[in-house]
Amino acid sequence: MAAVEVHELRKSYGDLVVVNGVSFTVEAGEVFALLGPNGAGKTTTVEILEGHRRADSGTVSVLGFDPATHARAFLERIGIVLQDAGFEEDFTVLELVNLQRGLYPRRVPADALIETVGLTGKRKARVRTLSGGQRRRLDLALGLVGDPEMLFLDEPTTGFDPSARHRAWGLVEGLRDTGKTVLLTTHYLDEAEHLADRVAVMVEGRIVAVGTPAELTAGQRSVVISFRLPRGTPAAELPELGSMPVADGAGWTLSTAEPAAVLHALSGWALDRRIEIPALEVRRPSLEDAYLALVGSAAVEREDTAVRPGRA
Repeated sequence: MAAVEVHELRKSYGDLVVVNGVSFTVEAGEVFALLGPNGAGKTTTVEILEGHRRADSGTVSVLGFDPATHARAFLERIGIVLQDAGFEEDFTVLELVNLQRGLYPRRVPADALIETVGLTGKRKARVRTLSGGQRRRLDLALGLVGDPEMLFLDEPTTGFDPSARHRAWGLVEGLRDTGKTVLLTTHYLDEAEHLADRVAVMVEGRIVAVGTPAELTAGQRSVVISFRLPRGTPAAELPELGSMPVADGAGWTLSTAEPAAVLHALSGWALDRRIEIPALEVRRPSLEDAYLALVGSAAVEREDTAVRPGRA
């Protein structure tokens, strides 16, 4: 059963078309990531799903409700973690969580929730004393106080250190394990690849691809090979590898659809010279590679249409 159903959604501000015929579904109990560059229309789409904005046309259903009606039963069943919510600075963490809990008929115990987001040591600290990462953890706590069936997460780990980020990932995975639905927006492609059951890529108001991370990366045939050269060995001495390696920091990278042939040529060249190739690595395409290819293809198609307006 779909928790979210969006069909031909459109939204404009004057002459600016922000959301242009968007359609997708989010299944109950899945983590769905909405990805796209700045200005793609992600925020407007999510705000319509949350009930904060009205669509110009199209249909939207979230947990069986039209969000635009602002039905109390709907609002009690969703949780929202905004990118920048803002707090009353003089409250303590515990006071603010308890205040928010009072707005919902179903409530997660305050201390358990504070522990879940890693703020136990700050439960009596004033909000104004919290770091940026700690504020994001408090954002998460406030989004979960009502034990929502569906959670909207907007850039949830911005400002987190690596350990806090992985803890937040574990929290999202735990929500999915309990059957909750999560709609996630993030600029961290590794985060989307790790967490999302499915992703949608949005470019200039349109959905250009929807699928699992594996399905999106399967369309990328190239494998990335990276390596460094021994000190004193110029890149000009490299053998023919099918394509020219590109300088990447202290090393070199190249993309190829024939990794076995490239590795054979590279290793044979090194053996003939009795040298080692430091930091040799073969990497399959990631969601980031697929995302960049999709966004780039959409931009090329847009430019092509612009120079040939007569084509259908």
